[in-house]
Amino acid sequence: MTLTVADSSRGGVSKSRRHAIIEEILSTEIISSQPELQDALEKRGISVAQATLSRDLIEVRATKVRDASGRQIYALATHVNNDMFREEAGEQKLKRWAEELLVGVAPAQNLLVLRTPAGAANFLASAIDAARYESVVGCVAGDDTILVICTSAETAQEFADKLLSFGK
Repeated sequence: MTLTVADSSRGGVSKSRRHAIIEEILSTEIISSQPELQDALEKRGISVAQATLSRDLIEVRATKVRDASGRQIYALATHVNNDMFREEAGEQKLKRWAEELLVGVAPAQNLLVLRTPAGAANFLASAIDAARYESVVGCVAGDDTILVICTSAETAQEFADKLLSFGK
């Protein structure tokens, strides 16, 4: 399925069409950088600014994951449970996601409220779940906020400190 510039009455593609094309590209090609994605879009007749492309990647819930060889490539949230993503160790994945996505941590008793960029909370919450810390009972993710439930106020603070140390 090829979508082109001609699909829009203004000579460009709509945001939803552009998102569909990005999803198609990321589902069928190995893309490791935004310039590579820009090139793939241009081959389909779509020119997009880097800032717009960055927003598009967040909106389609695309993020970088490591493939089996260790190279970082873009993947869609619907594909993050594939074999190559599961191979990455839980704490290593948590460390990487915390480095990239954790904006803030606010402890409250045995709870932590974590802040991420818009649309990124599910990625970090998934990494927390995959790391399987005994002190973490579970977490709930919204769009840019995660509620982490820990076994005690002490373990919540320890986990907050661990997450913050990943960003250093």
